[in-house]
Amino acid sequence: MSATLNARVRSVVSSTWFRVAARSLVGLGLLIAVVVQVGSGPFLRGLSSVDLRVIAAALALSAAATVAAAWRWSVIAERLGVGLRLPDAIGRYYRSQLLNTLLPGGVLGDVERAVTQGRDSGSVPQAARAVVIERTVGQVVQVALAVVILAWFGSEYEGVLLSALGIGLTVLVLAALATAAASARVRRALRRELDELSAGVGSPGAFVRVVTASIVVVGCHVATLGVAVAAVGASVPPLRLAALALVVLLAGSIPLNIGGWGPREGVAGWTFAVAGLGASTGVAASALFGVLAMIGVVPGLVLAVTATVRRTRSSAPAPAVLLACADGKMGT
Repeated sequence: MSATLNARVRSVVSSTWFRVAARSLVGLGLLIAVVVQVGSGPFLRGLSSVDLRVIAAALALSAAATVAAAWRWSVIAERLGVGLRLPDAIGRYYRSQLLNTLLPGGVLGDVERAVTQGRDSGSVPQAARAVVIERTVGQVVQVALAVVILAWFGSEYEGVLLSALGIGLTVLVLAALATAAASARVRRALRRELDELSAGVGSPGAFVRVVTASIVVVGCHVATLGVAVAAVGASVPPLRLAALALVVLLAGSIPLNIGGWGPREGVAGWTFAVAGLGASTGVAASALFGVLAMIGVVPGLVLAVTATVRRTRSSAPAPAVLLACADGKMGT
């Protein structure tokens, strides 16, 4: 009886939906902790700062970031043999961002575009690799920019942030090495994925295009947070603002959130407090940034509805395929 119960518990804990729910609950807990600490005032301040100029700026910056990210994706997908036209990539990227914002976990939109592109190109595994590489390169470029900017204009954060990044990277490397050492199958899989990474961004031309697109994406996000900071009444020099924004954006990429909310607000409060701008200002700016991020993906709603209508006329992908993509358990 106990063996059956243990098997059921392991099955539930290892499921994709359990992990998504767990991450979302942690994000909700962090958000509640921020509210308890600073009150609801900063959130209301951020929400009340929305006006037409702020919305227009958010839509424009989101459009530029989406086009750049879609270009990055199309470059990598083309090199992996699952290419798509840039207009299609832009539409699917908008829809992906919308789903990432609305659904728990923040990755289901990426799963959807991987499956859709894989079905269209005839290779879901390759399409999924293109999405994973595209997102990974974007994160690496964002971290690299954060390290450079903080080294010059955010020295008060270096001790905490660089230590955290160093510890996190060390843990990931050691875990990968330990896993690879214990399993020849894992070593073969790692070599295969590294070969795919090299194929996706290995040439100088592709590397430059992918990195350039990533810098544009990060720059648009930093500018959007700058719009939010100005809208809540704070005045910060541009390079100083870039340092603050990159710290907040790194927190927003932590996969323990609800549509980006959670760690971002907590870190924003701490970051702005350390800079002498007040924790409440940081939370207000972060809350407004979250609203603007949601507004920025509104065009994806039209695309999502259109795609849904189109998909009802054809067979939908099996749920098992979606879960396999989310878990990264696809074969070659």
